[in-house]
Amino acid sequence: EGLAEIDILIDYYLENAKLLKEAMESIGYKVYGGTDAPYVFVKLPEGKSSWDTFSEILENAQVVTIPGAGFGPGGEGYLRLSAFAPRDTVIEACSRLKETLG
Repeated sequence: EGLAEIDILIDYYLENAKLLKEAMESIGYKVYGGTDAPYVFVKLPEGKSSWDTFSEILENAQVVTIPGAGFGPGGEGYLRLSAFAPRDTVIEACSRLKETLG
């Protein structure tokens, strides 16, 4: 019974990750992850700072992302998106990201 509930939660968050991944791919970003873990890493255009992109998205789309620079030097140039949110929130975030970045 407990394991079945865990499987349901895992599937739920992986579906959220799939939505985020598809949204970012649909506007032309290269995306990694989101298939085995509820995190999606978005490759930013060359020369685009993860902190600047984080700020731009927060201000213009009001969506919280995670700057890749926070994960060390290899993370710069990426954003991390987390799928740990209610489905309707993820759908709204996808819409806002497409509108802001697309």
